[in-house]
Amino acid sequence: MPALITYRTPVQEDWVDYNGHLRDAFYLLIFSYATDALMERIGLDADSRGKSGHSLFTLEAHINYLHEVKLGTEVWVQTQIIGFDRKRLHVYHSLHRAGCDEALAASEQMLLHVDLAGPRSAPFSRYSSSALQSIVNDQGPVPQSAYVGRLIKLPASG
Repeated sequence: MPALITYRTPVQEDWVDYNGHLRDAFYLLIFSYATDALMERIGLDADSRGKSGHSLFTLEAHINYLHEVKLGTEVWVQTQIIGFDRKRLHVYHSLHRAGCDEALAASEQMLLHVDLAGPRSAPFSRYSSSALQSIVNDQGPVPQSAYVGRLIKLPASG
């Protein structure tokens, strides 16, 4: 199974800048909605969060802006699980549109499972761990993306 499609939306008028392009903040908003959809798939929907007092917090997010996205463009997010452990989830979101084989943007994120009463980190429930493992099994091997594991830095001058 290929990556999950976790979110779809047209680019809305108030999301574009003076150049008619999607504003950088709205790429993150779209990826955030995709994370919300992933949370629902692993048992961390609003009702479950209310009952368990657990949620996901974003520890780190990197966004690569690869192609311009214009007003009205129908876009979707494909989500892949890079890995997870007892408390952390490493995901890769990529933004796509019809007629373009390459990703429009990419976001690598590290998320932390949190007990909101602390707040403090907490292990995933059995249900969430099982759901994550099921997604990993269904997606198969994740192709190595050039946008995973990157550092932001200037090249060394020589």
